[in-house]
Amino acid sequence: MAARKPISLLKGKDNKAQTWPEEPGRFTQEHVDPFLLWSVKKNASDITFQSDRPVYHEIDGVLYPATFRALDAADMQVILHRIYGPEAQARLASGTDLDLSYEVRPDRYTRIRFRVNITAILSKGRDASQVTMRVLPNEPPTMKDLNIEADIVNHWAPRQGIVIIAGPTGSGKTTLLAAGCRMLLERPHGCGKMLTYESPIEYVYDVIKSPRSLVAQTEIPRHLPDFARGVRNSLRRKPEIILVGEARDRETISAAIEAAQTGHAVYTTTHTIGVASTIQRMVSTFGPEERSERAYALMETIRMICTQALVPKIGGGRMGIREWMKFPDEVREKLLDMSYSEWVGTLHRMLPNYGQTMAASAKIAFEKGFIDRRWYLLLAASTGGGE
Repeated sequence: MAARKPISLLKGKDNKAQTWPEEPGRFTQEHVDPFLLWSVKKNASDITFQSDRPVYHEIDGVLYPATFRALDAADMQVILHRIYGPEAQARLASGTDLDLSYEVRPDRYTRIRFRVNITAILSKGRDASQVTMRVLPNEPPTMKDLNIEADIVNHWAPRQGIVIIAGPTGSGKTTLLAAGCRMLLERPHGCGKMLTYESPIEYVYDVIKSPRSLVAQTEIPRHLPDFARGVRNSLRRKPEIILVGEARDRETISAAIEAAQTGHAVYTTTHTIGVASTIQRMVSTFGPEERSERAYALMETIRMICTQALVPKIGGGRMGIREWMKFPDEVREKLLDMSYSEWVGTLHRMLPNYGQTMAASAKIAFEKGFIDRRWYLLLAASTGGGE
């Protein structure tokens, strides 16, 4: 029986399992950027460096080994130093995970950007680390690129109020927000002053031509300590649009509500699935003594919730499946006239008339042959919606 060739010897332009042809016996700082560039050319969406494991990259939602050799402690030290700096290991040892952006410039005209998370882990009984890098496009996609439904596009730009993009980690929330920002910038009259507070900054708008718009992007915690401080900072800078990277605590949600109440359009994300559960989760962040007042304040300001899941597409790649609901005056007035404890059931009943359920969106994608039956059934059940 012939000996099996190692993965690193497999050839072929379309062979996703091929490892880095230039893999060194030991990583140095000079190897990190060339390796990242090779992974990007392989169409990797995510790259993971982890102690005692080969480097892995993710292509179309599947993990493939990108090096033949496992990384040891010396390799990881070099990689951490290159990507974050000499204090990376001390920060990790203090119990802090690190979020940042990283940039490679192969030439003076090209920028390749990555969103980075560095987290301490345990490997083989000792402290170790994992570095996860998400490849970011050079420019934000358009709503058309993402096949965003017309109903979402038409209700994306309220004069004031909150638009929430929801979904689990890795569901494309930030990408959808960036596409929406690009649409606002590319309107004939622009969008005025747009302030974004992100952790980290993923998409930049340098290449978007919008002479009647001004975008200022602030990275949390590099420039300001937290999102709540960011929103309150924005109110002193006379913006038309405020983007808050994530509304995950009561201080940030309260600040976003205040910004919307004072006449701003506020865009944010939350880690929930489904319209009703998004409202429920945001209200539950407040203590019992203030929950009722904050719930009604939130309902007064909300304009649209869109929740998204990314699923494998038949034939390769992934696509977004979305559930959304608009909150026009008649919806908000009806909900404000009842106890907030009744909202979840009412929202489930109202959703098909003012948006589209995840089950309905998944059914459309399934019937068009975009996704297989397994994903259709999983998505149909994910928010309790049925046909």
